Amino acid sequence: MSVLDDISAAVQAGKKNDVETLVRQAIDDGVSAKDILNGGLLAAMDIIGPKFRNNEIFVPEVLVAARAMNAGTALLKPLLMEAGAEPLGKAVIGTVKGDMHDIGKNLVRMMIEGKGIEIEDLGVDVAPEVFVNYVQTHPDVQLVCLSALLTTTLPSLQETVQALKDAGLSSQVKILVGGAPVTQEFADQIGADGYTADAGSAAAKAAEMLAA
Repeated sequence: MSVLDDISAAVQAGKKNDVETLVRQAIDDGVSAKDILNGGLLAAMDIIGPKFRNNEIFVPEVLVAARAMNAGTALLKPLLMEAGAEPLGKAVIGTVKGDMHDIGKNLVRMMIEGKGIEIEDLGVDVAPEVFVNYVQTHPDVQLVCLSALLTTTLPSLQETVQALKDAGLSSQVKILVGGAPVTQEFADQIGADGYTADAGSAAAKAAEMLAA
């Protein structure tokens, strides 16, 4: 096995310390930061995502894998910036106003990061105007990810989508929605650009929407 395979295996196993050691070893061996990122860290998350979607692994395993990946990414960031490597795209995520749930949102954020997308987390109970203001002040953001975990906050999800459209931001960003009570039908009804039923699918959909 190559060091990149070892890194991938360590990420999948959630072995954060091993990932850091192996990433440093790969850097010392002259492997480029981009190859370590793509062939080791992101390759692991490309395996984790489908396994999670297929219920072969569950939330705890995904969280430890994502944390291990983030530990490796942190070591690579200075080198990637030096090399002028660009992220796949830039996104922002948050749970809509009135909803304090964050586990699903955190999972989606980690899975999206695992696709090589730079993502800012605005937290929970985020008002529509906060999303609007963030997008207006960050013209490089291309994707807004909205989470709603309560049926009672579906109207807030709709208001946020509408607020982004009313602010004339439809040409700048695409909107991806999800959460337990959200359906494809509701996403279509409120004018969202994309919907997924789980975190693994959300990451794949986010990458697809940014590539379009």
